Amino acid sequence: MAVTPFRDAYGVLQRHAETLRQQQEPNIDDLLNIVTESVDAYKVCKERIDAVEKAMAQALGTTESDIMPIFEERPFEKDDDDNESLPF
Repeated sequence: MAVTPFRDAYGVLQRHAETLRQQQEPNIDDLLNIVTESVDAYKVCKERIDAVEKAMAQALGTTESDIMPIFEERPFEKDDDDNESLPF
């Protein structure tokens, strides 16, 4: 079985997300294929990210839970003026 590169799987996720964002009305005929391909691509990406986290934890002599905050997407936070600020 051929191994799907992370870049290809991530590209699938980006392409499907853009397709769904641009639709004025959902195309139900294509939705099952989009969902199936997206789930498969997500699994590839998740597997690679988990492997990198594990390798980094081993290389740094820490646990994976110490590495996780680096990879987690932090939502935008509201500042005192109710303006969105960057998450860092």
